[in-house]
Amino acid sequence: MAKGLNKVMLIGHLGNDPELRTTASGQSVSNFTVATSENFKDATGNWQDRTEWHRIVAWGKLAEICNQYLKKGRQVYIEGRLQTRSWDDSKSGEKRYATEIVCTDMQMLGSPKDQGGNSGYGDAGQSFDRPQYNQMPRETRQNPTDFSSQPSGPAIENEKDDLPF
Repeated sequence: MAKGLNKVMLIGHLGNDPELRTTASGQSVSNFTVATSENFKDATGNWQDRTEWHRIVAWGKLAEICNQYLKKGRQVYIEGRLQTRSWDDSKSGEKRYATEIVCTDMQMLGSPKDQGGNSGYGDAGQSFDRPQYNQMPRETRQNPTDFSSQPSGPAIENEKDDLPF
């Protein structure tokens, strides 16, 4: 049995352009916000909109890709994990907390013209594939078309019995 699961998947729009910084050790880090919205009927039957804002943090090569391609308003798919960090506020001396999503996978959605301009794709006349990035090492990713781990014994025999000929 698994000890726990900490996974977040979002589809939303960027609230601001990513801000890229470099740590003292030379690692890139990018911060931006993503808004997700939902519509629902309230108790009186009126439609209501609710928007949630999410703080996103990307590290390393993914941070550089986010900074290069993502722009305010761009629709994006984000996958990652929740992380809460704390620090002491230098002005008030109080302990402060921030919960953010540490991004491990990002995919841009929509097309550049749907997002109001070239959105970091270079010249408007050029055509580029939509960048996506997954920080998980290739050898640990699960390939959905890889059926080598599927049981091949009696299950195959049972499937033969269900054939109409």
